[in-house]
Amino acid sequence: MAFWSAALLSAAGLLGAAGVALSAYAAHADGGANLTTAATFLLIHAAAVAGLSAGGTTRRGLLQAATLLVLGVILFSGDITLRSLTGASPLRMAAPTGGMMLIVGWIWLSVAAFLGRRTTP
Repeated sequence: MAFWSAALLSAAGLLGAAGVALSAYAAHADGGANLTTAATFLLIHAAAVAGLSAGGTTRRGLLQAATLLVLGVILFSGDITLRSLTGASPLRMAAPTGGMMLIVGWIWLSVAAFLGRRTTP
């Protein structure tokens, strides 16, 4: 569990850095509204994943929710960014799939808060 918690916290840092960089780029890009949306999602979910994965003791369900959030925001924001910058995306339905993963991740968090068992890393 400790490794997974550290990996998620590391991913949160990378998501946050990507969100800041994309926000800066969107501020200077023509038609950067979609990029701003992608950046906002990265920043919000970076903070959520950091909060879920930090701490001495963790709950398996919280780490699972954080994992869903990481994967979902990568698909969602990545697809929006690729479409905004290149006009195409190699993964069909990546944004909607990522969005659904984000919704499921947040619901998973809500359930895990009540049902998860404490484990030590």
